[in-house]
Amino acid sequence: MTTTPEAATVLSEGLDDSFHVFDTTLRDGAQREGINLTVADKLTIARHLDDFGVGFIEGGWPGANPRDTEFFSRARAEITFKNAQLVAFGATRRAGGSADQDPQVRALLESGAPVITLVAKSHDRHVELALRTTLDENLEMVRDTVSHLVAQGRRVFVDCEHFFDGYRANPEYAKSVVRTAHEAGADVVILCDTNGGMLPAQVTATVATVLADTGARLGIHAQDDTGCAVANTLAAVDAGATHVQCTANGYGERVGNANLFPVVAALEIKYGRKVLPEGALAEMTRISHAIAEVVNLTPSTHQPYVGVSAFAHKAGLHASAIKVDPDLYQHIDPERVGNTMRMLVSDMAGRASIELKGKELGVDLGGDRALISRVVERVKARELQGYTYEAADASFELLLRAEAEGRARKYFRIESWRAIIEDRPDGTHANEATVKLWAKGERIVATAEGNGPVNALDRALRVALERFYPQLAKFELVDYKVRILEGTHGTESTTRVLVATTDGERDWSTVGVAPNVIAASWQALEDAFTYGLLHAGVEPAE
Repeated sequence: MTTTPEAATVLSEGLDDSFHVFDTTLRDGAQREGINLTVADKLTIARHLDDFGVGFIEGGWPGANPRDTEFFSRARAEITFKNAQLVAFGATRRAGGSADQDPQVRALLESGAPVITLVAKSHDRHVELALRTTLDENLEMVRDTVSHLVAQGRRVFVDCEHFFDGYRANPEYAKSVVRTAHEAGADVVILCDTNGGMLPAQVTATVATVLADTGARLGIHAQDDTGCAVANTLAAVDAGATHVQCTANGYGERVGNANLFPVVAALEIKYGRKVLPEGALAEMTRISHAIAEVVNLTPSTHQPYVGVSAFAHKAGLHASAIKVDPDLYQHIDPERVGNTMRMLVSDMAGRASIELKGKELGVDLGGDRALISRVVERVKARELQGYTYEAADASFELLLRAEAEGRARKYFRIESWRAIIEDRPDGTHANEATVKLWAKGERIVATAEGNGPVNALDRALRVALERFYPQLAKFELVDYKVRILEGTHGTESTTRVLVATTDGERDWSTVGVAPNVIAASWQALEDAFTYGLLHAGVEPAE
């Protein structure tokens, strides 16, 4: 038994059907190496995409595997879509059969999805070698399947697989597939660069010609094998395509698909085309990072618009100009896409960089040129030793406050520390650390074991201090990176350690540099505890 959902011509509030943003993260994006989505994952991503305001969410291929079949069943029951329509993906009926008897076509109807995307062969060699049928039968497969689904009350889109390669080999046949789908009732025919080999000029020329010769409404689906998927998508829009297929963060097979976020940002900001509900664009960075968390991939720091480095400035020349007008070195206001401008502090920093970074961190240097110059010189001297502050804002803030206030913030004073690593005859290891320190006028000696020397030091420090500072119980080390600095050799190398810490509400990073990894780790830990207590509102005790 099939269901017939109501067709919708309004995609979301304030938007009509004249332009489509179609997301295929749950199908095409899930084919990326390293991504393995559960049904719960897919439901969560679908909610994020609906919140973002895309018009269509392609959920997968019902009937092809139990997971996708379950997804459609649960999505109907568990999600009330505010902006998007759910799309089921499948293929045209088998050669020699009929659409009304095809079990795969029946599964598409039983999914309950109001929109169905059919993949169809448009490259003559694929028809003959992969489908092993005739060119005429392939056209009949397209016509029969589309018309059957339309008669059942479904809106149908047709993905012309390998279209651009097929068009180069046999343009008339490729166009005949588009024309057949259109005449059978497909609302949109999507030209797919399945192998990802096209360049923007080729896409523009092909889309323009096919549009003129077929009269069909066209869409674009671009893979990123030439690094041009976003550019190819926009080139297709320039040529008249009104439907773009993308994936969140560019996830997809091989090197990926056209990235949803740069495409949408370009359409909204650069083209002035309204494709999202009001206010949704400002959620873009949050949505991008949230989806990355679900698929368990670290968000790309250098992704356009939404990466944490997308509006990060390091060079002193840039900072001087930004201090006058941020638009001088930024193509948009980052807040439009939910991102923020960041100033990176390094040995390239000038006075403007330090002053802007101080304001970002809530430390007003008051235009004190002598103070700012001291900070600049100290940063340059420290970076010469191996420190890096562009990835350790917390350590830089402590340095900045020490210079501005004339003294370092001290919640405890270290007398000594040591870490012991013991190899045992049975092959096991023991790690023990002892710290001796002063806090609130009291001398404390604390010892702890850990699963490594750094972990043992972290625990010993907590044992010593949690009685005085219960806020430490919330602190958790969430990342730890070690780098042997360039220009040094072997066991005599200088080591840099970066530590990331969280209290459940905010994250911060600190840095330590020393001839050995344990000493560098201790510096980073000491800064991490100090910064966390500072922002917990605790007054220094030393």
